[in-house]
Amino acid sequence: MGSPDPEYGRQLNGMGGGVSSLSKICVVGAPTPSHKEEGIDVEYTFVQVGIRDSSIDYSGNCGNLSSMVGVFAVDQGICIPHATGKHLTVRSFNTNTSKIVDTTFPVSSSNIPMAILDNPETEIAGVTGKSSTIVLDFIDPAGARTGKLLPTGSSLDHLVILPSQGSSERTIRCSCIDATNPTIFVSYSDLAKFLPMAEYIEGKPTDVGPTLEQIRRTAAVKMGLDPTAQAQPKIAILRAPHTDDDYAQKVDIVIHALSMGVLHKAVPMTVGLCVGVASSIRHSLAWEICQGSDRSKTDMVRLRHPGGVVDEGDSWKVLCGGEMANKVRHIAS
Repeated sequence: MGSPDPEYGRQLNGMGGGVSSLSKICVVGAPTPSHKEEGIDVEYTFVQVGIRDSSIDYSGNCGNLSSMVGVFAVDQGICIPHATGKHLTVRSFNTNTSKIVDTTFPVSSSNIPMAILDNPETEIAGVTGKSSTIVLDFIDPAGARTGKLLPTGSSLDHLVILPSQGSSERTIRCSCIDATNPTIFVSYSDLAKFLPMAEYIEGKPTDVGPTLEQIRRTAAVKMGLDPTAQAQPKIAILRAPHTDDDYAQKVDIVIHALSMGVLHKAVPMTVGLCVGVASSIRHSLAWEICQGSDRSKTDMVRLRHPGGVVDEGDSWKVLCGGEMANKVRHIAS
């Protein structure tokens, strides 16, 4: 991967890309005999690799890489599931979260099905062109790390933090949700009362990052997770739609997610899925924001992230509703 690269952080002598979303590994193999009896076709372990150091983190899963596990397993002959018509579904077991993910994608009609990835079917904000639709169903996503959808027992918590030396204590609202990956959601408007949030979102130098990390670590302890693990839990900033373009495109939530302490250029898939679940949990921050949108009229959650808008075809769908998340779906490309 080219790590560690303490001086430049670019991983030029390896396969990494110098950002957290491009410094990842999936170790894929055949299922254990007991898992095979349960209908699982393949199992995999996700690894987040440090860039400037040699840290290895197994604390969560990656949605984007999960979308290719089934395709890889078929291509490598790890499993040969039976195709139904023009599509094939591979059931995978993620060892990080002990959760099942079903991946459905188009295949050829040959005796041995081969994945077809170049159908011009689906497009994703921030990615040029269209590719084949890949559908991920995260089965029973609640409690991926903590065993509970609401690890703190509440959909809305209040944390006391000290933003910087010499400043007074602040009480911050947050929602700690564990679905697909544990994520801490905080309010942009709450933070903007004492932090230069506009400058931070624009990428200008600020002291917002350390404060967000303090919030993340404090909430991690409250969730029963290791606060020193960088990959999990994630933290994301939520904001209500506020621009003419947001309203025109019927955006439900504006989101800025962090990955390994750095603002993400889009939104991690598992964080997007977690927002979808959170929007159906009464009194969570996501639910509060959605009360002012058309969210109640549809099962879809439309997000604006730094890479664009996730439209209906690419939205995260809560298939269960209420506070029990039985299955969430993501349509990828």
